[in-house]
Amino acid sequence: MVYLGVGLGGVVGSLLRYFVSVSTSNFLTNGFPVGTVIVNLAGSLFLGWFTSRIIGKNILNPVLSTSIATGLTGSFTTFSTFSMETIVYIEDGRIGIAIFYVLVSAVGGLFLAAVGYRLGAVPFGEAGK
Repeated sequence: MVYLGVGLGGVVGSLLRYFVSVSTSNFLTNGFPVGTVIVNLAGSLFLGWFTSRIIGKNILNPVLSTSIATGLTGSFTTFSTFSMETIVYIEDGRIGIAIFYVLVSAVGGLFLAAVGYRLGAVPFGEAGK
């Protein structure tokens, strides 16, 4: 059952990723991959929160938790795309953009994963206090 859940989560996550990429394709005209940055940072924030709040407290059935964390979030985020886009920048001689992209993605992803994890640790009903 877990394989089916991960597969269905993967379908949803990849469709969401495609939607974000298409929706953000006109944000910058220099070709910077805004959509990839958005999905990777949002996915980091969500997975940090989900791990702390849901998985860490056993709120959902483990099959459903795995389906969401591995299937949906795993297919929503795009490390392989990030890696290939970075290589293209380097090959095109755009080293500064490549470095900026790696730093924003890595530091931003780690930071937002930590923020999400901390937010998930706040007991229900106490988030605004």
